Amino acid sequence: MSLRSSSRILSSFVGDHFLNSTPPLHQLFRYNPGSRHVSMQLSRTLTGLTSLLFNRRNLDELPNTKRKRLKPGKVSPRRPVPDHIPRPPYVKSKQPPGIASGSEVHDEKGIECMRASGRLAAQVLEYAGTLVKPGITTDEIDQAVHQMIIDNGAYPSPLGYGGFPKSVCTSVNECICHGIPDSRVLEDGDIINIDVTVYLNGYHGDTSATYFCGNVDDEGRQLVQVTEECLDKAISICAPGVEFNKIGKTIQDHADKYRYGVVQQFVGHGVGRVFHADPVILHFRNNDGGCMLLNQTFTIEPMLTIGSIDPVMWNDNWTVVTEDCSLSAQFEHTILITQDGAEILTKC
Repeated sequence: MSLRSSSRILSSFVGDHFLNSTPPLHQLFRYNPGSRHVSMQLSRTLTGLTSLLFNRRNLDELPNTKRKRLKPGKVSPRRPVPDHIPRPPYVKSKQPPGIASGSEVHDEKGIECMRASGRLAAQVLEYAGTLVKPGITTDEIDQAVHQMIIDNGAYPSPLGYGGFPKSVCTSVNECICHGIPDSRVLEDGDIINIDVTVYLNGYHGDTSATYFCGNVDDEGRQLVQVTEECLDKAISICAPGVEFNKIGKTIQDHADKYRYGVVQQFVGHGVGRVFHADPVILHFRNNDGGCMLLNQTFTIEPMLTIGSIDPVMWNDNWTVVTEDCSLSAQFEHTILITQDGAEILTKC
């Protein structure tokens, strides 16, 4: 990826670990040389503004809302996976492999494998959504997701990816993405994104949705609804030969109607035999080139915010929250480009 005068872009599932990854930096990041957010790592450690924002996390109450500021809880030990279940290659290394070059384009056998992994991911996500209620911890959701995945002979793709310690991402309220399941109890009025990826028979299926916990206010409900609409509208324009930048325009146009922000630093990606591959899918207006190919698989996963679109990463090097602690929502599907348009692989 060439450098451009815009915010840095990361894969949909990375942390600061990518600063030490094998691919050249220009293939992974975009940045504005004059921006305070050139790098989440640098902005956290070197700028007064972001240091102030980190210090503010110690304050529980948020202005103009009953919602409390999100704080990290206790993370339980890594859950075991039976030896007979095949692991993705990256599990043996604590360094994430980065975005693999080359698109995920499949033959008939590969398409059937993608349908199977996508279907299982969708079933796991659907089950996880039924668990969302006040009083449950995100760690309990992780335990249930982990068990269902391994019971179906699959591996939970996030587990061990670049050192990620859990089997699912649980991103609550102002968390944009990559929330680590922990001892925090979900509260009435929370929203939570659950991001599930399974590795089944050598193929990854990747999906996520944002759920309501108890009685969510109208502001939160509308954000979640519009975010899902953005994903649906983006999928509807996909077909062989369509330019990838149409995805970002479609999402941004709909989000703009409600004055929501579209997070730019985290992107969709090719998915299949590898977790993250070309193409990089931008969710905002852009002039990037490239067209969709028949039998290609990739994710679309817009993240919308009520306020700031600027991300701040916690000290765990994974959890990413909005700079102003405003609510964020996300939805994601893995899709297959077909002759007639796009098939959603991550539906039950």
